[in-house]
Amino acid sequence: MTSLDKPTPTDQDAQASKEVTEAALFEAFGGVRGMVETVVPGLLFVTIFTINKNLHVSAIAALAVSLVLVAVRLIRRDTVKHAFSGVFGVAFGVVFAMMTGNAKDFYLPGMLYTLGLALAYIVTALAGVPLIGLILGPVFKENLSWRTRNPGRKKAYTKASWAWGLILLGKCAILFPMYWWADTTKFGWVLIALKIPPFLLAVYLTWVFLAKAPPPIDVFAEMEAEERAEKERKAAAAARSHPEA
Repeated sequence: MTSLDKPTPTDQDAQASKEVTEAALFEAFGGVRGMVETVVPGLLFVTIFTINKNLHVSAIAALAVSLVLVAVRLIRRDTVKHAFSGVFGVAFGVVFAMMTGNAKDFYLPGMLYTLGLALAYIVTALAGVPLIGLILGPVFKENLSWRTRNPGRKKAYTKASWAWGLILLGKCAILFPMYWWADTTKFGWVLIALKIPPFLLAVYLTWVFLAKAPPPIDVFAEMEAEERAEKERKAAAAARSHPEA
C-alpha cells in the first residue's frame, strides 16, 4: 500500500464520526428491536381484527403483547423507555377504541401524536432550536453546545428536523383522510405498512446530515478536564503555601 492509499487522519476522523453518529441514532431511536416493539402490537391488533372482527379481543391482545415486551426488557435489564412508550400508546388506543366502539380509534392517539410531533419538528426548526438537536445532544454528550459553539451541527440538526417534520406530515396526509373513508381492516394494514419506511427514511437523512457535520463538542469531557485542572491548581497553591511539607 502506498502513502496515497493509506487513510489520512481526516479520513479516519470522518469514519469515526460516522460510526459515532450511527451508534447514537441506534441508541436514541431504539434500533431494530425498538422498531419491532413499535410494530408488533398494532400488527397483532389488525391481524386479529381482520380474522374475527372482535374489537375487545384485538385490543386486549395488543395491550398484552406490549406488556410482555416491557417485561422481557425488565427481566433482561435493558433500556425500557421505548417499550414503555409503546405500552402507553397502545393503552391510549385501547381506551379510545373501547369508549367509542370504533376499532379505527385504536390508531387515533398515535396519529395525533405523529401530527403533533411533525409540527414540533417544524416549529422548533423555525425557532432555531431544532427538536432533533434537543433529542440527540445528550446522546452525543454535547448537550446544547451546538446552539452557540458549533454552527455546522446546528445547521445539520435544523435540516434533520425539517426532514422529520415533512416526512411525518406526509404520513399524516395519507392516514387522516383514510381514517374517515377506509374500513378498519384496510386502514389498519396501510398504517402498519407506513410504520417503518418513513421512520427509516428520516433516520437515514439524519445520519447523512450529521455525518457531514463537524464532530460534537463533548461538554462532559470538558467539565471533567476543568475539574482536574482546578484540583491541580489547588494542589499547586497548597504546595506553595506550605513549602516545608
